[in-house]
Amino acid sequence: MAPAMVLALMLALVLATGPATAGSLIAGVCGQTPPLSAAQHDRLLRFAAVVRQVLDTQAHGVALVARSGLDLSRFGVRYSHAGLALADGAGSRWAVRQLYYDCDAAQPRLYDQGLAGFVAGLHAPDRGFISLLLPPPDAARRLGAAALDRPRALRLLAARYSANAHAWSLQYQNCNQWLAELMATAEGHLPDGEDLRARAQDWLREAGYVPASVDAGSHAVMFAAGFVPWVRLDDRPEEDRYSLVFELSLPRSLEAFALARWPGARRVTLCFAEDRVVMRRDGTPLPEDCVPEPGDEVRAL
Repeated sequence: MAPAMVLALMLALVLATGPATAGSLIAGVCGQTPPLSAAQHDRLLRFAAVVRQVLDTQAHGVALVARSGLDLSRFGVRYSHAGLALADGAGSRWAVRQLYYDCDAAQPRLYDQGLAGFVAGLHAPDRGFISLLLPPPDAARRLGAAALDRPRALRLLAARYSANAHAWSLQYQNCNQWLAELMATAEGHLPDGEDLRARAQDWLREAGYVPASVDAGSHAVMFAAGFVPWVRLDDRPEEDRYSLVFELSLPRSLEAFALARWPGARRVTLCFAEDRVVMRRDGTPLPEDCVPEPGDEVRAL
């Protein structure tokens, strides 16, 4: 089952191939991913082990974790998909709770995935990026409790999915929007109820949450909703649709909000390429070629 895809991924397919051939690529996105070689599989497992070690030693049982996908630099997007990493009671295993799009059922679902599986979802198995946002202890407890509150977590799950879901609409939802609303539920101490999503979005507005702005760059996206079942435009004002700039939740908007709200939060970014892992603890972006710079920590794979 393919994980949830964000707007930028689908736009990359549409703009790179055009409507005539994009339909044939959809089956590949929702079908089986290309098989990994033994060396690629081993490299991803080793990279996941380094990520797990960082969580074991620096996280307080909870972390926002985001991964890179295809080369989406044309849209200014590196990290496309985020989930909430949760440690088990013994702190020895990590699972990522996330929203994903169930292609067979054509609806969103919540899914707990092992950390190695989440890392294996990188779409470039020879080079990839992971970002960890580590909340301080009190915030981690609140966020973990909200995620494990099954009725509230499921109440926040929208019935319909859109990769480019408008951050201030209840009509659809993408993976990162579910996580934003979960953060609101935790930080706002919002009780369960039929209108929980509406109250979560109201809280986010009042708390100063700023969705990411993605410039589609071409009117080709206007045609995407006609043949891509998880790209929608009818949840936003007409002027927004034709401006080609979409407000949606991405990992970078979640992390910016968390860093502003939790002064004690820390961001650790990691990348791997060839035989090395590069780790940076100050939150500044790692270089695209994953070549270490002064101050970075380098580990052998």
